[in-house]
Amino acid sequence: MYRQGDVLIVPVEESALPEHVSGLPEEPRDARGRMVLALGEVTGHAHAVVGAGALKRETGAFGPALLHLPDGGRVVHEEHAAISLPKGWYRVVRQREYVPGSVRLVAD
Repeated sequence: MYRQGDVLIVPVEESALPEHVSGLPEEPRDARGRMVLALGEVTGHAHAVVGAGALKRETGAFGPALLHLPDGGRVVHEEHAAISLPKGWYRVVRQREYVPGSVRLVAD
């Protein structure tokens, strides 16, 4: 399990992936060629993955993302140390917070 700020990255066995993962569209990369896991609304900084692979998001505001890194990759952020990830599949979950009457994603 890996954590960088408000992003949790959990290894997933390929056999445990949901059947519909192949039908999910790939998220586009940003202008720098990175797969953005979470973008800071306040700072504009990004938790992003550098390397070959694909990022697919489940639907819904709180739906997790599924990250495939066939050759491994690195998670980078302007304010955190980089994290190396071995090849494989990962579930990416954003931290949530409770505010009276609702739950929301943590704003960076």
